[in-house]
Amino acid sequence: MQIVVHDTASAMLDLLQRPIDERPDALRELYGSLHGVMSRVMGDVDLVQMHRMGSGFRLDHDDERHAPALHRMREARVWERVAQSLDAAWERISASAPGVGHADTVHVVLVLGNPDDEHLTVRSHGYFGSGGFPGAIQLVMWPTETSLAKIGHAAAHELHHNVRYANVVWNPATVTVGEQVGAEGLAEAFVRELAGEQALGPWSTSLTGPELDAAYAKVTAGIDVAGMRNLLPYVFGDATAELMGHEPVGLPDFAGYGTGLRIVDAHLAASGLTAAESVALPAREVLRNAGVATTA
Repeated sequence: MQIVVHDTASAMLDLLQRPIDERPDALRELYGSLHGVMSRVMGDVDLVQMHRMGSGFRLDHDDERHAPALHRMREARVWERVAQSLDAAWERISASAPGVGHADTVHVVLVLGNPDDEHLTVRSHGYFGSGGFPGAIQLVMWPTETSLAKIGHAAAHELHHNVRYANVVWNPATVTVGEQVGAEGLAEAFVRELAGEQALGPWSTSLTGPELDAAYAKVTAGIDVAGMRNLLPYVFGDATAELMGHEPVGLPDFAGYGTGLRIVDAHLAASGLTAAESVALPAREVLRNAGVATTA
């Protein structure tokens, strides 16, 4: 596997110097390496529109915070650390699961987020990613103490997804809560294997005690719910689901992550496998090992 972390810092600094009406096309060019990969799964996607909807930095006005944020990220060697984390992650997966399917090349595009976006800066502590399309990883970040420390771990989390979905079929019409929360739990357990407990994202550690117990009960009760349009509240919680136009089900932020990690920890204990070794396991096997009843 070749991992290409694109120099989006230079591209964004150039974009910010352009007239506002030229910025969408410049951003479209920045996302160019992801377009072909994602279009094979989703059709001819408009990545600029997805950027606007997905906590990316604003294109429609000048913001004096943008350039200093990018310089801060450069000074923190964010792009280099992302590349190092991804190399270590692939080394671990390829050694633990020899012969596992994977994209020949994975393009990694990190973009600056919108500092006024609550989902990014409050719920997600300044960073998150998307890596479920083999060959493409997108990271979104606003520099905070947490995001600067953990962006490399988020990249490793997304690489686990990237390899998983080169082996496990992901269909937005049929994907289940079990697959989605299991994948998040596996990716977080993988980050922990690589870098320790402190590397876990806020998504998987925000719920504890009775809150986590209640979320676990509700998520596992809906483990066979299918279709991506029905999954969002089970994975991300009601607030994010409502933000994206979906019905709530009575769950707190990122309920599926803490639940997923609990499921995966039970699977790892029962099977003796690691998260790296489990990268391509069907969800039904992970759930069975964890003692979670499913009809899928």
